[in-house]
Amino acid sequence: MEWRVRGIGWGGGAPGLRWRGGRVSALVYGQRLAFRVVGVRRCPGARGNPCPLDAVVPGRATGGRCPECARLDRAHSVAADTIADDPQPYRVYLAWFGPGMTKVGITAEARGDARLLEQGAVTFSWLGRGPLMAARRTEEVLRQALGVPDRVAYERKRGARHALPPAGDRAREVEELYRRARAVGGWTETLEPLEFAAHDHAGAFGLDGLPRLDGTVAELVAGGVVAGRLLAAAGPDLHLLAPDGRCLALDTRLMGGWVLEPAGEGSAFTVPVVPRAGVDPAAQEGLF
Repeated sequence: MEWRVRGIGWGGGAPGLRWRGGRVSALVYGQRLAFRVVGVRRCPGARGNPCPLDAVVPGRATGGRCPECARLDRAHSVAADTIADDPQPYRVYLAWFGPGMTKVGITAEARGDARLLEQGAVTFSWLGRGPLMAARRTEEVLRQALGVPDRVAYERKRGARHALPPAGDRAREVEELYRRARAVGGWTETLEPLEFAAHDHAGAFGLDGLPRLDGTVAELVAGGVVAGRLLAAAGPDLHLLAPDGRCLALDTRLMGGWVLEPAGEGSAFTVPVVPRAGVDPAAQEGLF
């Protein structure tokens, strides 16, 4: 049986690796992970459907899909603004990823905070609820009025997780953004405002006490090994303590479409890593 991975999921507020066929392997902080990459990376398909071409995809592609499946995936995406007639209620949120890193976004109310977990939002608050197009208009109005983006680069998010300010400071930054958003006129005529309440994911992500980030996995390659102790997971990222003492981040979007097999006890971390700026790769030698 081939164990071909699809990526990380956040079912029930906890991380798990998803596999082709629907299986999920729970991820527990402190556990040892060790796997070897096998064969070639193939498109995992889209919307629960297998790729009709079983296409080979590049190792560095975070999307992990062939062009045809990528188009199918985005053809039914609220994030890509391709749906306009969804009748279910939506919520506008304010998300915090690190000092000075905030964004405005929307998600279907039925999904709860799943979208925030998937993005790696450390702290967030709901702002309002209502129809999809009203939520979409509010998102755009607030982005312009508040000067905040609709996306924050994952590389910036990763670094910020390793030096988080206290929870109270995080909440205050979101509360200040909430106050400014409520002061923007017009949107409350089409959306129901929601009271401020800071929700914090640091515990769910396992972020307390993370050591400095030494590098990020560049890609998975056939025959390469990922090994280490799982320290944290946030959004699509796993934060691992490698056998040589480095703290490394693995974007699980790079894993989609690969076949993985267990690696033996004592295996070294051998996939390509991009050192974080200012970190000397040789500085970790001799720690373990």
